[in-house]
Order: sequence, then structure tokens, then C-alpha cells
Amino acid sequence: MLDGHVLVLNKSWVAVHVASARRALSLVYLGSARAVHPHDYSLYDFERWLVLSQDGLGGRYVYTPSFRVRIPEVVLLASFNGFIHHEARFSRHSIFERDNNICMYCGKHFPRSQLTIDHVLPQSRGGGDTWENLVLACLACNVRKGNRTPDEAGMPLLHRPTKPSWLPHFGARVP
Repeated sequence: MLDGHVLVLNKSWVAVHVASARRALSLVYLGSARAVHPHDYSLYDFERWLVLSQDGLGGRYVYTPSFRVRIPEVVLLASFNGFIHHEARFSRHSIFERDNNICMYCGKHFPRSQLTIDHVLPQSRGGGDTWENLVLACLACNVRKGNRTPDEAGMPLLHRPTKPSWLPHFGARVP
């Protein structure tokens, strides 16, 4: 239960992270964050959240020998008002996420098993493994394109491939 996810907001109420329930409760306990009530968005320090947890709000709880405490869905940081900047990690999974399982040549959506990662500029011509040179292609389009550029094959790309901006929800599960 402590490995569940909790949305973390900066003090301007902007989402900056998704933390484990263990980390979120620790932040509230230490006074670095306050729990946000799920219905009226009022803020609670740990002592008040503990009292509120005894009222049976429903939701996820952590049980100890002497009390139970509700795991907040959202916590608000007490002092941090910036943003956590992350780089989008380059990987096969990230290419599938960026292109949304859509062939960049024919525009059709496919199951992951029917897609390949294609080099826009073929490797044999110096094309590398970069955000700007890799796109998803269905098997038929990849075979049709072969060892040619999209222009040579008469197969224009739907979108020019770029490095994606990191988004807080990219790959995260939020409660």
C-alpha cells in the first residue's frame, strides 16, 4: 500500500511530481507538505490528517498497532514553488509513447507487436539512433520504404520526429 502513487503539487498548486505513498506521508509528517482533502481541497498537517483519518473517509489506509492514517491522494509542498525538470529518456518504449503506436507513414494505429522502429535516414547512409531519425512504421510501410529516405520512397512522414518534452504524466500512474 505504501508503494501507491500520490500527486505532489508545488505551493502554487501546480503538479510537479508523482511520489510513493510512503514518501508523501513522510513529507506530511515532517511538515514539508500538507495533505489535501479530496472533497473540499482544505489543507491538513499530519496531526489534523490523522484525526480526519479516524472519521472513515474511505480510500486507502496505512494501519499501525495504535492508529490508522489515510493515504492522501494529493499533497501540497509547503515551500517549494519551482518545477522539477526532467529529460525524456531515449528508449524504444519512449519512441512508442511519442508516436502513440501510430505508423508515421500511413497514419494507422497498430498494436505494438505490428510496429517497427524505422530509421528515417537509413543506418547504411549514416542515420543514427536519435529522436530526430527514428519513427514508428508498420511492417508493410517499413518493407515498402526499404533502404531509402521517405522522399526517395514517395512516403512523406506524418510528423517530423522530435525529442519530446517531458510531461509529469509521461509513464506515471496517478491514483
